[in-house]
Amino acid sequence: MTTDGLRERSKARRREAILRAAYELFADRGFEATTIADIATAAEVSPRTVTLYFPSKLELALSEFDCFAERLRTAVHRRKAGLTILDAVEHWLRQEIAQRSDLDDLADRALDLNPQLRAAAGARLAEVIQEGARILAEERGSAPDDFGPRMAAAAAAAVVGEVCHRPQEADIDTAMAFLRAGLATLPP
Repeated sequence: MTTDGLRERSKARRREAILRAAYELFADRGFEATTIADIATAAEVSPRTVTLYFPSKLELALSEFDCFAERLRTAVHRRKAGLTILDAVEHWLRQEIAQRSDLDDLADRALDLNPQLRAAAGARLAEVIQEGARILAEERGSAPDDFGPRMAAAAAAAVVGEVCHRPQEADIDTAMAFLRAGLATLPP
């Protein structure tokens, strides 16, 4: 066991304790009513430690969502040759559901109970949607601002949000069939 490995594991545990405390407080008290000091107390760290890990309360609140969105972005950009964007999304969804943790559930609960966080997450998801529309347009030989790819990317974002919010393996099959059928109706 190396010192660096121990230090990294300690940092990861501290980060998770801060996130867990924050999400529980956001769900119980609300985002606005919760302070950095409250989070620090609940996580048993100093307020300075919280801000070293997360520069703002909003960044802390959206941290798990940002990781989620980044994993989706990576799955789409690094998909294997010959794999369509929908195939990559389906594979990614199955992985997300298989690796879901109670921290994901806490983060979802905090987002559900705080409209301002939901709105901020939606704005960040819009960036991923735009990227998806651009990639889908390339796959289909369309212009990036064409209606079809934008519509398909928006539908995919809604489906991803719904499937990940209430994960069931059978829902992935239904969701992907819905997306593929919708995509098939778009003009080439």
